[in-house]
Amino acid sequence: MALIAPRVAPALPADDALKLQRALDGGTDITVFVDGTVHRLPPQARDAVVDLLARFSRGEAVTVSSVEEMLTTSQAAELAGISHTYLRNMTDRGEIPVEYRGTHRRIRLAAIMSWLEGQKKKQAAADGAAGTSDGGTPDGENRK
Repeated sequence: MALIAPRVAPALPADDALKLQRALDGGTDITVFVDGTVHRLPPQARDAVVDLLARFSRGEAVTVSSVEEMLTTSQAAELAGISHTYLRNMTDRGEIPVEYRGTHRRIRLAAIMSWLEGQKKKQAAADGAAGTSDGGTPDGENRK
């Protein structure tokens, strides 16, 4: 999953910030219009939008960016169905990218999912090759 570069928006002019602050006072119902269509935001998105607008209303500049989930090596190993030691060895060999937070390794969820997908493809290719290498059909039957 590619991350989109952060977007930095400067603070609103004071009069716009004041108008926005008045509009937000006591309001929790945020309705979004996209191409003339009304969309009610789910609570998690609504809260993020209200927070963004509140920051603008206080005259703050705002940066919006994506955050990719980072896993501990134990979490990543459990998700992948492999041992913690095997995973550490793979990160040491550079097979799975790792980032350090101090002395602790962190692995992106996307990196583990990509590795798992690669393992599935390798297994499927191996199964396909094994199924046809006996001179028969993929189901192992010899038909002549």
